[in-house]
Amino acid sequence: MKKNRPKYKQIIDAAVIVIAEHGYHQAQVSKIAKQAGVADGTIYLYFKNKEDILISLFQDKMGYFVEKIEEEIKNVSTTSQKLYVLVEKHFSMLSADPHLAIVTQLEIRQSNKELRHKINEVLKGYLKLVEQILKDGIEKNELRADLNYRLGRQMIFGTIDESVTTWVMNDQKYNLVDLAPEVHKLLVHGCGHKPE
Repeated sequence: MKKNRPKYKQIIDAAVIVIAEHGYHQAQVSKIAKQAGVADGTIYLYFKNKEDILISLFQDKMGYFVEKIEEEIKNVSTTSQKLYVLVEKHFSMLSADPHLAIVTQLEIRQSNKELRHKINEVLKGYLKLVEQILKDGIEKNELRADLNYRLGRQMIFGTIDESVTTWVMNDQKYNLVDLAPEVHKLLVHGCGHKPE
């Protein structure tokens, strides 16, 4: 499988840097190849085109996000704590990779309709995870029984996502992870959290 070949990750990581620094439209495949330290032709052994690189990059990073968050919440018992882990992990992972934050918050958004559709497909795994946390919370009677979990997951993702976008737009001048407790508080109250 291509994903397990060493140059795949090298190219993905190079693409994050090039797209963040030059913007998606100015990020030629040749610049990505140069950053990755590979020949231009090598890129095409792994990816069809620049669009494929962007989608693969997002799949790769989002998949990693979901995996890491799932791992962390395995040992957490309450819904409130799970939501805190979700927020804190999301913020800390993007804080640790400022280039990736620029790509996920700005560059992926201004792409064409077809590309956006593919990006939304990738997001489904993340939204499913949020939905599962909410469903479990309703079942355990930790969230209000009439909570519309579909709307809840949109609110949660939208709030986390917009918080990161604002941080990126402000040139990442403040500590994003410091916002986690306040964002968490807003989200659990919005979902009708019942005090433990």
